[in-house]
Amino acid sequence: MASDQLAPLLADLHLLTVLAATRSFTEAARRLGVSKASASMRISELERAAGVLLVRRTTRSVGLTEAGQQLVNDMLPAFGRISESYTAVKDLVGTPRGLVRVTAPVALGRQHLAPCAAAFLKSYPDIHIELELTDRFVNLANEGFDLAVRHTNTPPETHVAWVLCETRSVLLASPAYLAARGVPAHPSELAAHDCLLYLGGASAASGSWTFVRNAAPLKARSRKTPADAQERVGVNVRGCLKANNSEVLREALLAGLGIGLLPDFSVPPPGADGQPALVPVLPDWQAQGFFGERIYALRPWSAQVPMAVQCLVEFLRAHFAPGFAPGFAKG
Repeated sequence: MASDQLAPLLADLHLLTVLAATRSFTEAARRLGVSKASASMRISELERAAGVLLVRRTTRSVGLTEAGQQLVNDMLPAFGRISESYTAVKDLVGTPRGLVRVTAPVALGRQHLAPCAAAFLKSYPDIHIELELTDRFVNLANEGFDLAVRHTNTPPETHVAWVLCETRSVLLASPAYLAARGVPAHPSELAAHDCLLYLGGASAASGSWTFVRNAAPLKARSRKTPADAQERVGVNVRGCLKANNSEVLREALLAGLGIGLLPDFSVPPPGADGQPALVPVLPDWQAQGFFGERIYALRPWSAQVPMAVQCLVEFLRAHFAPGFAPGFAKG
């Protein structure tokens, strides 16, 4: 097909690649700023021009035929290069501009990204942010996000990962709860307590928590004990509440419903009297496998990172670098 014949179809071909990623006419239309009816009509016109069925439509889902998938697979690298080249040319203007779509966990986004975004937008008036807060895993490439802010131990190898700061999980309870039920001295004693569970991994499904004793100072270690040796304890726990959001667990802890784990960025500040609203439990032990040890800004790998995204990442690194200041000393 001659280039002059292909040119009118380029926008529809790009629409097909977006539809392949989203598997939804509604979402593809939203991302491209067109109506759902228009997106559907354009795909039908593309199929008539190609002379072959490209999209398999049902009442519940949208998928590609073999021909449609082959076409998308062949086009994606070319559209990727076009996008990178266009972004690079736009960035030559020198003023960061454009839309940056960001996703983050609900609690982290509400407590830290929202105020940070306000300050950022005042500094960069030509950049716009679309922030979606969700605790589910988001496929950035398929859902059209430029950046994700996540706490994890191992970022995907297919992504560029910028470390924003260190973080950790902390075991907490209210002073009132501990006064009524006692303070556990060892992880095994948690089995006799009301524990509030985070629905975010195998630990919640199995109802078990794993703890490692914090490493002792070098002077306190025995010569017979390897430097990396750590005591590990697993304990089955139960309680009246499980939730997939740390803010919900924080409110339950403040209400004295039990002992629970929070990421340090969700720890409430001290009250008016300067006393912590929640206090650490088993400070000599560290919970394993919960909220991750670092907060990252993540982006699917690409040869060119838009200037607007670079500016936001650097702003976040400066904001998060000092770390968090929860309502008690980290120790």
